[in-house]
Amino acid sequence: MKTSRRSVISLWLAASLTGPVLTGHVLSGPVLAGEGMYTPDQLQDISGDLRKAGLRISAAKLADLTGFPMGAVVSLGGCSASFVSNQGLAVTNHHCARGSVQYNSTAENNYLENGFLAATRGDELPAAPGSRIYVTTEVTDVTERVRTGTATLDPLERYETVQQRRKDITAECEVDAGYRCQVAGFYGGAEYKLIKRLEVRDVRLVYAPADSIGKYGGDIDNWQWPRHTGDFAFYRAYVGPDGTAADYSEDNVPYEPEHHLKVSAAGLEDGDFVMAAGYPGSTSRYTLLAEVENTFDWTYPTWTVLLNDWIDTIEATAPEGSDARVKYEALLAGLNNFEKNLRGQIEGARRVGLVDRRRAREAALAEWIAADSARADYGEAITALSALSEESAAAARTQFWYGNVSRPQLFSAARRLYRLSKERLKPDAEREQGYQERDMAFIRQGLQAIDRRFDPAVDKAQWILFLKGYIGQPMAERVADFDAALGLTAETTAEELPALLDRFYENTTLGDTETRLGLMDATPEALEASDDPFIQLAVAMYAYGFTLEQQSKERAGRALALRPTYMDAITGWQREQGQLTYPDANSTLRVTFGSVLGGSPRDGMAYLPFTTLEGITDKNTGEAPFNAPQSLLDRVAARDYGPYALKSIGSVPVNFLSDLDSTGGNSGSATLNARGELVGLLFDGTFESVNSDWDFDPRTTRTIHVDTRYMLWVMDKVDGARTLIEEMDIVD
Repeated sequence: MKTSRRSVISLWLAASLTGPVLTGHVLSGPVLAGEGMYTPDQLQDISGDLRKAGLRISAAKLADLTGFPMGAVVSLGGCSASFVSNQGLAVTNHHCARGSVQYNSTAENNYLENGFLAATRGDELPAAPGSRIYVTTEVTDVTERVRTGTATLDPLERYETVQQRRKDITAECEVDAGYRCQVAGFYGGAEYKLIKRLEVRDVRLVYAPADSIGKYGGDIDNWQWPRHTGDFAFYRAYVGPDGTAADYSEDNVPYEPEHHLKVSAAGLEDGDFVMAAGYPGSTSRYTLLAEVENTFDWTYPTWTVLLNDWIDTIEATAPEGSDARVKYEALLAGLNNFEKNLRGQIEGARRVGLVDRRRAREAALAEWIAADSARADYGEAITALSALSEESAAAARTQFWYGNVSRPQLFSAARRLYRLSKERLKPDAEREQGYQERDMAFIRQGLQAIDRRFDPAVDKAQWILFLKGYIGQPMAERVADFDAALGLTAETTAEELPALLDRFYENTTLGDTETRLGLMDATPEALEASDDPFIQLAVAMYAYGFTLEQQSKERAGRALALRPTYMDAITGWQREQGQLTYPDANSTLRVTFGSVLGGSPRDGMAYLPFTTLEGITDKNTGEAPFNAPQSLLDRVAARDYGPYALKSIGSVPVNFLSDLDSTGGNSGSATLNARGELVGLLFDGTFESVNSDWDFDPRTTRTIHVDTRYMLWVMDKVDGARTLIEEMDIVD
């Protein structure tokens, strides 16, 4: 992450990076609802603002990650979820569980198309390999232990020392079997917290509506308002009979969480207080101008072009209705989401003048620094960090196409297996993260998952696409070892690529699951002697990859010394303006608060705060992605609202808008009312607001939620999931 929090950076420069000089998280002025992904411990600092906004429970309760309601909010390792029963039932977004739905689907038995509902607990399906539910049980500050004595080290040694200490702390924490621990860095590496989490490894799919509900509107409506998407699904957490974490077994029993959320059927009105609790992935609110310019001038535009070609390639090679298309549905959804997000980012940056705003912020910060000679160290660090940002951007541009030609699934598997063989020669504590014994289950499950996410014709077509971009680059930006291993020359044309790749797919044995799994125990010598073409390519590229990794680590080591200084300047500057500096998102639990709120993102355009059942009918064409089930349409036509209608809109609300701060990873976050009851699930933002990852604009930033009343209505009236409704605590 790119943030830190300290007030006297000159002390940091002289005190061997120790933790005690960190100042308290004190707020000296008002905080506005909307902006701010606050760590739970910051909420007591803004308790007055929370009360004024409408919160009815104490901020102290929210600050306790293991108490109620935060203890019911869990991470899926990329999405968020929350327990809604004492039998391990967890609700998240449909798009977060869709990979598990896809993994269990075939062309003949397509749960994506038909939906899935387990009639009994015995019918619940294992989630996709690698699925986890992480339950936070303890949080400890470990800043001093991680940072002490690193100030005088050279950059690479600094990076390696910090990483080794984080691994050591993690290993000590994981002595308790069944726990997955994380040492998370905040404020650019100025603070570190050890987060201990129960790792639920037996996760089962309980219920997911059909795509015609859970993905209604598809990629057309993605990032758009008005929205009518039933983006919800249910998992269940299972543990061993003794209550400890365990791998899948028929003998396992539902996990009984200490806390679960009550589900509101009363819902919300326009202007009501709401807050969201979840695990947002990353934001870039504090990046320097150089990073912003590289991202929006080169990275995002380049990716946008490639993503469109990538999507077209998969769709052309994997026809609708084929088993190959089912295998690539999850990837296609992710690519479409990414592409639309980037277009929104680019448009948003242009609309708000992001580059000019960032330039103005840096000028104002520089003026503040110049006003006091005691702040001179800030300026020196920022100058060095700007140069480092330029250097990192140049490296990213140079490595862009090589990174993409390394994507084919069997090549990726081969590279991981060869790296694993090298890492296994080291003591476990000294291995790279991702290759320790704690990671073996993930590696194994990732290798297993290839079965349902790989088709050789589609994979080859993607590789050809990436190689076309690669061979179009100047020879100086190509990788000699890769060219030699693949047989590429300066004269190689796009038309010659298919023949060059045929030998890989015709002669590999990595398409077989047991072969892949068996190679997890292979020695480097055994893999080096292999005649599998993907393994040969992985061996040939290992040295180059290691060099890139070392260069990246060296830059990261410099950033560990510079970025905290920059962020301390930001913190001090904002404090004088009465602002609380919240850290950039880093996949740890965050809370944001605000209200149900429509908006006007541009002249002549108005967003109402709620959408209704009738909007589904209005959009319906009978063809995907606007092909709602007939049973749903019939219920709407009959105005069969049951107890779920909102009088003020005369219908059942489907989705609603808020001014909450969110980003990727927030998907599935519990949207709570003033009493801490579940009133919705956060699942998207509007097209105008995606740029808030970089620069929060309160006028245009709006977050989209699926309303619990629509969830309950679908479960009750359409899919017959009444057993699940009875299992949950439904409150009016």
